Amino acid sequence: MSKKITKICCIGAGYVGGPTMSVIAQKCPNIKVTVVDLNQARIDAWNDADTNNIPVYEPGLPEVVAEARGRNLFFSTKVDEAIAEAEMIFISVNTPTKTYGTGKGMAADLKYIELCARQIARVSTTDKIIVEKSTLPVRTAEAVKSILQNTGNGVQFQILSNPEFLAEGTAIEDLHAPDRILIGGDPTEEGQEALNALVDVYANWVPRERILTTNLWSSELSKLTANAFLAQRVSSINALSELCEHTGADISEVARSIGTDSRIGPKFLNASVGFGGSCFQKDILNLVYIARSYGLQQVADYWEQVIIMNDHQKRRFGNKIVKTLYNTVSGKKIAFLGWAFKKDTNDTRESPAIFVADDLLNEEARVSVYDPKVSETQILGDLNYLHTRSESKNAELITVLDNAYECCKGAHAIAIMTEWDEFKTYDWEKIYANMTKPAFVFDGRNVVDRKKLLQIGFKVYTIGK
Repeated sequence: MSKKITKICCIGAGYVGGPTMSVIAQKCPNIKVTVVDLNQARIDAWNDADTNNIPVYEPGLPEVVAEARGRNLFFSTKVDEAIAEAEMIFISVNTPTKTYGTGKGMAADLKYIELCARQIARVSTTDKIIVEKSTLPVRTAEAVKSILQNTGNGVQFQILSNPEFLAEGTAIEDLHAPDRILIGGDPTEEGQEALNALVDVYANWVPRERILTTNLWSSELSKLTANAFLAQRVSSINALSELCEHTGADISEVARSIGTDSRIGPKFLNASVGFGGSCFQKDILNLVYIARSYGLQQVADYWEQVIIMNDHQKRRFGNKIVKTLYNTVSGKKIAFLGWAFKKDTNDTRESPAIFVADDLLNEEARVSVYDPKVSETQILGDLNYLHTRSESKNAELITVLDNAYECCKGAHAIAIMTEWDEFKTYDWEKIYANMTKPAFVFDGRNVVDRKKLLQIGFKVYTIGK
């Protein structure tokens, strides 16, 4: 018989913790859910009286937060207090790729996870179930376990892996009606009891047959594998997009033709400037690192090609702009429409826009950016993080505007970097009239109606056509 959970704490109020806990609170009114984070500004934003100002942009999320917040959903910086009273603790902190030391550029940086584990061990006086929600390399649970079990204060900890399969932009739909919930736990009696306690939480709204239970390692590896397979599809279609451009084939037609094969299916076959987001690159690099650490070179090389192909696609797009503009963009204004890594999110992690902009700035272009949901602070932060040039130089070369027509005014070229729906509805004739001629559009997402733009007078480059 599993224990009925009444108090949950989640450490980390980001893109995973915030939405997931909000929906758990919405669907389980009898469970008190507290989301904690050390970042005071972020917690203040989650507590903003106007739920449209919460820090994560996700369609449907403000409504969920409005319903549960203050009833059984709380956002706080009192981490110790929340840990002490919770029966179940979700760890949902960032696990970025290491930027230093052994495994630099590939292994996940687990310092935040370790700090969490030590903090939990320090303040806990009652038994706890610990749930890994962050995307972690296989066998992280082992490290967390050894920290927790060697604290000597007699508290029992059970560790579960419950990877998230949310797609940003549709996270609320994904949480309300998930394809599957995956929970991994120890085969011991206590392990299974903990696992069933989490199954019971999800069973408040998810049909039982959609809740899969596995051992810890299978659960951890399934998350990396799912993202690796999806990213592989994107890199595969992108590899063929370059071939299409040289042969006169059309990548959209190719994707449609193979997508009707039920074994392949249509999803993730959109050719584009490349994939971004916090997971694909990080998870594949993790897979590569794990394979290498077991001496499996061929396995590592195979998966690493997916990343290499993605980097090539981003570089190729920037090079195409430079080449088309008579091999020089120095002093020319290039307008970026979109900065987020995909539509309906304000997340910019690993967004292709960052790397294409960086390449163009190296060529001394002047880049203006419009994105409906991403702030200037965020855009400059993304470029400064690369350390390619000084922060003052970035600020001088990049202009961020809150109006797309202003952004495109006087530009030599427009680069569409995110597939926001609003871009399709623009008055492109008005945009054309205000640009420097010849006016170019580089559609990195196959968003706009190419024929229509050619009729207006634009020179149009679309990926894979």
